[in-house]
Amino acid sequence: MNLKPLTTLIGPVAVTFAMLPALISADEVEPAKSGAATVIAFGACAHENRPQPIWEAVVAAGPDLFIFAGDNIYADTNDMDVMKAKYAKLAGQPGYRKLLKTCPVLATWDDHDFGVNDGGKNYPQKKESAKICLDFFGVPKNDPRRTREGIYGSQIMGEKGRRVQIILLDTRYFRDDLDKYKRGEARPKNIVGWYRPTKDKRRTLLGEDQWSWLEEELKKPAEVRVIVSSIQVISWEKGMECWGNMPHERDRLFKLIETTKAKGAFFISGDVHFTELSMAKDEGPYPLYDLTSSGLNQSPGRTWYTSVNSYRLPGKVYPGRNFGLIQIDWAGKDTTITLQGRKESGEVVHEEIIPLSRLRMAGQSGQ
Repeated sequence: MNLKPLTTLIGPVAVTFAMLPALISADEVEPAKSGAATVIAFGACAHENRPQPIWEAVVAAGPDLFIFAGDNIYADTNDMDVMKAKYAKLAGQPGYRKLLKTCPVLATWDDHDFGVNDGGKNYPQKKESAKICLDFFGVPKNDPRRTREGIYGSQIMGEKGRRVQIILLDTRYFRDDLDKYKRGEARPKNIVGWYRPTKDKRRTLLGEDQWSWLEEELKKPAEVRVIVSSIQVISWEKGMECWGNMPHERDRLFKLIETTKAKGAFFISGDVHFTELSMAKDEGPYPLYDLTSSGLNQSPGRTWYTSVNSYRLPGKVYPGRNFGLIQIDWAGKDTTITLQGRKESGEVVHEEIIPLSRLRMAGQSGQ
């Protein structure tokens, strides 16, 4: 995809957040030329108080779009002035400022930028936090996210035959409480977290309004769908925050992809401070992939990446600082999607090439 000239300043955010460079809106991304690849980079877990040298490698990868998958700052506060100050530190990161001059940025949040570790719907400042987040990332005043609760949203890039739908889920604003292992309770081997799947099917992760919105989004025509979840969707055995803590919600998501006949869908996620690629072969309408990239500048716990994940593809894991890269090659008879985890240096540490035809139900055409 080619980018139009930089034209959009972020208005009031430029004052509040210490003069960010001009943002390129995702609406300003021109469709890919015939045969050209679409490149999307993403990452999560960027502590604003630490250096962020990884942006050099992200920019060098030449993305048409960058997606923040959450923990974009570590606010962890009820004080909105503190939160704004932490966003201002992200705005001041030289590498991030360089990125903003080269491609659009879309974002959802996770717990730390939402405002509280492992937080959900009971966080008292969630409305104020949402406004600050939308302001920082330059969401237009007439965007639907400005008039509804939560920060979920979507964007379609490209023309027919090369449409990429970006679906940004909000896994925080509406989320009910999670079940935990009790203190001193024995946990299964290789469980590094403290959460367990609930049996209460009344609990929600997305909330009914977001579920209804998602159903309509999945009905929209697109060749490729990148579904962004701050927490892992496929892997659920670690005991960490994930969709598997509410198995009925995870099942509902997979079923919704099937009932809406949404072809070309895969997930990207963050949160866990390492990168891995997971695949659920038989739980959805076609194989469902989840490329996790986390730790733009955050290191993992010593054992987090060794935790159990029976969905992980062999060898597709790396515990160092990393970002994810998606390359969609439209040339050839069958479009291919390349999913990569990359080191801070830009070196590829794991890769999977997926024919787009694999992400369709039986009998579905490519158009």
